[in-house]
Amino acid sequence: MLMPKRVKYRKTQSAPRIKGNACRGVTVAFGEYGLKALEPVWLTARQIEASRITIARYIKKRGKLWIRVFPDKAITKHPAETRMGKGKGAPDHWAAVIRPGRVLFELEGLSEVDARKAMTLAASKLPIHTRFVSRSEN
Repeated sequence: MLMPKRVKYRKTQSAPRIKGNACRGVTVAFGEYGLKALEPVWLTARQIEASRITIARYIKKRGKLWIRVFPDKAITKHPAETRMGKGKGAPDHWAAVIRPGRVLFELEGLSEVDARKAMTLAASKLPIHTRFVSRSEN
């Protein structure tokens, strides 16, 4: 599971909305094909890992995969059946803040048909709408 080795602060502030479009990571920079987010979301480490496994299983050892997002935001939770108050809960899991337009995964060394199929399988594991993009579209 992806998570930071160490962070300056254990518990981060969590804003209720993710405003605006992505400024960085909006083009296919490493591979030939990519999967671009069309909606804002907090993408958990489990969701990223599920998509990665799906792509890796489909492409086997043919192509190269880049994961362009990293979960660096700690999401906290109180234990079940706990009364209100008593401060902020303990860190529960990690998430990546995704804004519309962000490239999530990139692939290289495959035909467009295979890359599109791999990205479709990965997109089915994610809670947002995504779009298949290629380097020539940038």
